Amino acid sequence: MFVFVTIIFVFVAYTISIKFVYYRYSQVWPHLRNKISTPLNTVGNASFCPTRERSSALLRNSEEDEPRVTAGETRALLVTAHPDDECMFFAPTVLKLVESQATVYLLCLSTGNYSNQGLQRKRELLDSCAVLGIPSDHVTIIDDKELPDDPAVQWSTALISSLTLKHIRNYSISVVLTFDGSGVSRHANHIAIYVALRHLASAGRLPEGCQILSLHSISLLRKYVSVLELPVSWLLPSDFCCIIGWEEYKHAKKAMLCHRSQLLILLHLYI
Repeated sequence: MFVFVTIIFVFVAYTISIKFVYYRYSQVWPHLRNKISTPLNTVGNASFCPTRERSSALLRNSEEDEPRVTAGETRALLVTAHPDDECMFFAPTVLKLVESQATVYLLCLSTGNYSNQGLQRKRELLDSCAVLGIPSDHVTIIDDKELPDDPAVQWSTALISSLTLKHIRNYSISVVLTFDGSGVSRHANHIAIYVALRHLASAGRLPEGCQILSLHSISLLRKYVSVLELPVSWLLPSDFCCIIGWEEYKHAKKAMLCHRSQLLILLHLYI
């Protein structure tokens, strides 16, 4: 009987802690968003710091085509390796940014053609982005032989850096979001993006005021216990954290379901 009561008590206490964390997060979210907005006067070099997530090239040829940017506006660029990365790993961040009226762009560095499904996966990516709130004209999908969907191929750091920097400049990006050095799943293509963007930051090639935030990879246990992991994430240090509620979770799941070619048993468990 004592064991049963203890289990019930722990469950209730943990549920309350989850509620508290979500409430507290809703209060501090405006301050978190301000950290990645375009400042009135950008000073200093771009930074490369970690964040926690529980989340055809377009070229401009004239100044007239450059986007109008206002102080305090968030212009985010998400750099991913494959179609489905945007929702599987970054959906909470994208949804929170879109909800906050941020302008979000996506640069996907391959068509995901590992199993000769590139055309289908491009369509799936656009459908997923529509659900997440990223307009199709804000989505760039790269199809380059130097960036194949293949973990056995080492992607070109110079090419990734060039493509990303071009997007940052063309769209006046204030924050870039991508993978960390572990690539979530140790995928070589994910890690290659981190290496390239870290190179950009360390070489001082980014425009002043532009930040790069990297997704924080976590253990398999923390990844698959879902909402039970929330208090742990809240207590650990993070520069930027996104937590979504039930309605946003349903949007994230709907976006993932757009990638029908990738819905394996493991992915069903993940979502």
